[in-house]
Amino acid sequence: MSRPWERTVHPIEVESYRRMRARLDTSHFAPLTRAVVERVVHSAADLGYATDLVCDEESLVKAHAALHAGAPVVTDVEMVAAGITRRETVCRLRDAESGPGLTRSAHAIRLAYEEVGPGALWVIGNAPTALEELLTLDAAPALVIGLPVGFVGAVESKQALRESGLPAVSNVSEKGGSAVASAALNALLYHPLAKENQ
Repeated sequence: MSRPWERTVHPIEVESYRRMRARLDTSHFAPLTRAVVERVVHSAADLGYATDLVCDEESLVKAHAALHAGAPVVTDVEMVAAGITRRETVCRLRDAESGPGLTRSAHAIRLAYEEVGPGALWVIGNAPTALEELLTLDAAPALVIGLPVGFVGAVESKQALRESGLPAVSNVSEKGGSAVASAALNALLYHPLAKENQ
């Protein structure tokens, strides 16, 4: 069985984390929340994510279990998929088409849901309309990483995600993007299973 957390960590990453932790105290976060916050901050070199991200440890624990049990991972764009380095993903953007009242990104989410069904982890880092579309579906996700970026619709879509009650990682500001969305998923992927630590 593949163990994504057993990976060779480059010395540059080790030094980057050391410098980040010298400037940012993350010791008060619960384990998976800390892993997500640190990897997102590291991916963007933006310490502001430490107070901008919204995470729930209980949701992350359940999502971590689902991910390591093989739940599908769906991304809104290929750039997010490219950043998820140790897991196959589903991205249907190439097959999607825009139409009246429907963006290509939103259509891709519909197509992906038809393919994977409930219980997936959804990683949205680009299009607010993809996140908005996901919220209209009865997707029963294991987790929604909703970190779309932009000045139009991004803040509102992330607020709607938080208000939906779905298990989620989001942030409050306009910031986001493919790199931070994939980083949040990788944080869960790289974190060892609890039973491996006992």
